[in-house]
Amino acid sequence: MTFFQAIIIAIVEGLTEFLPISSTGHMIIVSSILGISKDEFTKLFEVCIQLGAILAVVVLYWKKFFVFDKNRLNFYIKLAVAVIPALIMGYLFSDKIDQLLESPLTVGITLFLGGIILLFVDKWFQGGTITSENDVNIFTALRIGFYQCLALIPGVSRSAASIIGGMQQKLTRNAAAEFSFFLAVPTMAAATGYKLLKGHKLLLEHPESMKLLLVGNLVAFVVAMLAIKFFIGALKKYGFKMWGYYRIVVGAVIIAALLMGYSLEI
Repeated sequence: MTFFQAIIIAIVEGLTEFLPISSTGHMIIVSSILGISKDEFTKLFEVCIQLGAILAVVVLYWKKFFVFDKNRLNFYIKLAVAVIPALIMGYLFSDKIDQLLESPLTVGITLFLGGIILLFVDKWFQGGTITSENDVNIFTALRIGFYQCLALIPGVSRSAASIIGGMQQKLTRNAAAEFSFFLAVPTMAAATGYKLLKGHKLLLEHPESMKLLLVGNLVAFVVAMLAIKFFIGALKKYGFKMWGYYRIVVGAVIIAALLMGYSLEI
């Protein structure tokens, strides 16, 4: 992986991590288009640059994480409970997930089907009554955590799964989106930590790889800051339909390309 390729992948991560369009799916496709070999470092890089993206959440919502009051301990407990299902499922099926990460067809299908679902989400889950994370109880947080497990399949989108889960649990659209942002922090921190634990020897043996990782995280951080602000504004104004149409088009293009014999496999 070159510095140019690392920067492109990091931009894709920052743009798509918090949008309901699947950052993992987009990185798989862009990596294929750029001709990046799906070696162990690439797999590590695509997971670990999520650290830069989650730091954007911590910075933008720093009061939620660092201003300690009577609600803060409860906030941390809810996030800890909500992340448990993804941690367990991710650990149990890590090998299968790694295999799916190499499949553009899986990404195309899940993008397309998820796009259809997003066209109807606003109609299905109208009338949310929970307007703030403070009103989310532990059991609701856990149920949202189970929805997030769907995103272990590339192309589903962690953001989409957890936001839909939140809206199904009576959170308003904006409250569900913000809770999804908060839940991303422990979820992706755990995934990054696990990947670094498994791949730290690779980084130690190849110091230039560490430079790529640092640059990637910095780029992902800056781009994610902008993407989060954009998403909240677009969500208030347009809802989920625009993302649904986008997913359908991208998914259809990927499937059509594969059916016509274009090789996107890495």
